[in-house]
Amino acid sequence: MLRLGLILLVVPALLLMGGYFYDLSLADACLDQGGSWNYQAAECDAAGADHPFVPFMVRHPLIVNGSMLLSVVGLLICMAGLYRRR
Repeated sequence: MLRLGLILLVVPALLLMGGYFYDLSLADACLDQGGSWNYQAAECDAAGADHPFVPFMVRHPLIVNGSMLLSVVGLLICMAGLYRRR
């Protein structure tokens, strides 16, 4: 039970951070090339039009909320696993 809790606690957070940093690296590469990153379409606009910043949470609410929910469930399972007598 404790192993399942630790997996649910750690893995969703790592996947969320991986997705965030991948998205951040795409935007950074576009800016390095002199373009403007269109957050809604997830593409680089080389024409130079300014696009507003849209946070990762707004663009991917199901991924963020789902991974945080799984991490909280993992924490609760860890607590129950540690509390239970062996």
